[in-house]
Amino acid sequence: MKGGNRNGDKEKLPGTVGKKAKRRLKARRTKDKSVWFGLGMFGMVGWTVAVTTLIGVALGMWIDRTWPGPYSWTLTLLFIGLIIGCLNAWYWVNRESRPGDEDDKE
Repeated sequence: MKGGNRNGDKEKLPGTVGKKAKRRLKARRTKDKSVWFGLGMFGMVGWTVAVTTLIGVALGMWIDRTWPGPYSWTLTLLFIGLIIGCLNAWYWVNRESRPGDEDDKE
């Protein structure tokens, strides 16, 4: 029989409709995440890493000029700034790519 069990289909209908409604609401909410959103996120990640690295380099150069020593503070703070920038970028990307948990609890 082509139609299958009609009573079984009727029992599954509320769950199916509920899932489709949740998907539609989620699609409406995330509709603004287009190519421009991706490019903006890419730019934010780049600037976050670049700015913190440059701040580390500038601070390291100042320390090296003010208090010369056997260790290069410029290189040390360059790596520290790079690590902080990468961690900050990872945090923001992870936060933006996380699915909406608030609707799943309803």
